[in-house]
Amino acid sequence: MDRKALLNYLDDYLKVLSFKDYAPNGLQVEGAEDIRRIVTGVTASQALIDKAIELEADTLLVHHGYFWKNEIPTITSMKKKRIDSLLRHNINLLGYHLPLDAHPVLGNNAQLAALWNIEDITPEPTSLVRLGMLSTPTEMEAFKSFVDQSLDRKSLHLPGGKPQVQKIAWCSGGAQNYIQQAIDWDADVYISGEVSEQTTHQALESGIHYLAAGHHATERLGVKMLGEHLQKHFALEVVFCDINNPV
Repeated sequence: MDRKALLNYLDDYLKVLSFKDYAPNGLQVEGAEDIRRIVTGVTASQALIDKAIELEADTLLVHHGYFWKNEIPTITSMKKKRIDSLLRHNINLLGYHLPLDAHPVLGNNAQLAALWNIEDITPEPTSLVRLGMLSTPTEMEAFKSFVDQSLDRKSLHLPGGKPQVQKIAWCSGGAQNYIQQAIDWDADVYISGEVSEQTTHQALESGIHYLAAGHHATERLGVKMLGEHLQKHFALEVVFCDINNPV
């Protein structure tokens, strides 16, 4: 498949121009023009690049790419090694951040809702933070165990709410600072990937449970599903590689 055609398709499908993001979405490092084999993964780490090289991929498609706002702009040290590896093996690097969190079907948040059997009732359709309902009230400890099992990771629980929960707010990744939105929506639980020191006090004093379920763990599904979508719709071979990250 022609690289330009794939980029145009992804720009349209993920509504890239609708987002003001922290990093560029789309092609970040240029490689082969003819795309046949794609490796997908969460973060364009050296380990994932090495896996793409091993699999003889011409394209690496990730959720966390490069050139983030406020990062050092020079290509040195770790960044130099990563980009050199991509260039020497003629591998394209495609990164999609907020568009892949927010996509209503394949996005991280939509996939988490499906994984946890949550009916999305978010009052603001374009909000990154989502709000939903479980079909029946559930004991908080049972719900935490269900989340842990679904993500294959033990979450950190900051208790602050009632023993039974039903109204769930969530946002994948490093979205702990959006907890106030969940509080304003009167959610019983807020789930994100990471946690900050102040989150403990905010949850306890606001009467809401908080689950830090892992940045990596909450952002695996979107890029995996996007790769499967591309494989289904185009003559492409796509391999998802999950490089484990405990954070």
